[in-house]
Amino acid sequence: MKDFMLILHFIGLTMALGTGFANLVLRITAKSLPENEQTPFLVKTLNLARVGAFGLILLIISGFGMLHPYMKTLGSMPLFHVKLTLVAILTVLIGRMGHLTAKARRENGGPSLKKLAFLGRISFFTAIVIVVLAVLTFH
Repeated sequence: MKDFMLILHFIGLTMALGTGFANLVLRITAKSLPENEQTPFLVKTLNLARVGAFGLILLIISGFGMLHPYMKTLGSMPLFHVKLTLVAILTVLIGRMGHLTAKARRENGGPSLKKLAFLGRISFFTAIVIVVLAVLTFH
């Protein structure tokens, strides 16, 4: 069961972080387009956010599934507490980004698209820090 949960955790990680990397590349690509094509291009990429959100959900569910062996030692794992706090913050960020994504779709871009770019950078950085803390905690 532990191996199955670890596999699900890595799939969720791939989905969540892969979305962050993909969005980074797509935003860089958009900058090379003529200005009148940038917003329509970026609006078309908004569906990618669903992959990242599902990846985060898979990460959280599988993470709880793998937590059982560590229940007695959680009090002595400060990096894990920081990691969990960052996961909570990331979950809020992703939720807010989901709201902005829907709004950007309705408005065909607009100011929500710029807010998404900012929150995307913050959430991507947060996700990288979470991975580093996970490695330091469970190595």
